[in-house]
Parts: sequence; structure tokens; C-alpha cells
Amino acid sequence: MDLKDIKAIIDLMKKNSISEFELERQDFKIKLKRGGGGSGGGDDYMTPIMMTAQPQLPTSGGIPAALPGGAGGAAPPASTDAEVKSPMIGTFYRAPSPESDNYAEIGTEVNPDTVVCIIEAMKVMNEIKAEIKGVVTEILVENAKPVEFGQPLFRIRPA
Repeated sequence: MDLKDIKAIIDLMKKNSISEFELERQDFKIKLKRGGGGSGGGDDYMTPIMMTAQPQLPTSGGIPAALPGGAGGAAPPASTDAEVKSPMIGTFYRAPSPESDNYAEIGTEVNPDTVVCIIEAMKVMNEIKAEIKGVVTEILVENAKPVEFGQPLFRIRPA
């Protein structure tokens, strides 16, 4: 990420009255916090809280290393189901509105272009597609809960 991208994020934060922003990618993490003088009349300013390059965890024998703070004995499921992962940080919604039916349920047949949920990020609703043909076998996130980048949302058995 370069300075131009960071400035664009800051502009979006100002336009949408967002006070904090955090982004984490493979080896990069940035957290921005917007503050101002307590009076509200002063200029806003951005404070970079943390911006670090995180080293990749070593692996041995082709087995991925456990993440720090993770459950030591928990192993990933041994199924052949594909995971639909969150492409961003935001709020997960199973339906386009509270009155609407959910995009996908367990047992729903999906195609690569089938919308399975939306993620709200910075007041923008982003449709998330299955990106695989198959049947939804598991829904891993509760409606209206926050999700992280890369967090599994659904499991789909490929057809």
C-alpha cells in the first residue's frame, strides 16, 4: 500500500464520518484513528496508530503453523468443502434487507455468480458471490455480525 492509497482512505473516512479504520493484509497492517479537539470546531486530524509489516509464520514439513492466540488443538475440518471467505472487514448480512429472504440457506444450490450475502463496509453494501458451483453446507457467521478480512463465511460442497 502506498501513500496515495492511505490518503484515499483518509478522504473516505472524512466524507463518511468514520472515526476508526483498520486494514490487515498478508504482511501489512494499518490502523487509522480520526480525532479532533473536544470542541468540534477544530480541524480533524488523522493519527496512524499502527503500521507494521508482520513476518510470516514459519512452517515445518508443509504443515501450516498455528496462529498466535489460536486454539492449539483445533484442526481444520477434513472435508472437501470450499470456503467462501470475506474479501474485506465489515458487517455480514444474509439478506438485502431485514424484511427480505436470505440470499442462501443450507442446501441452497449456488453458481459462481450467485450472491450469497452482503458485507457492509464504510456504509457501502458489497455483494459477495459464491465463486464456485455447488451446495451450501454450512453458514459460519451470524447475521449482522462483524467479519474480518479472510474470515470464512460459508462452506460449499463443489458440484
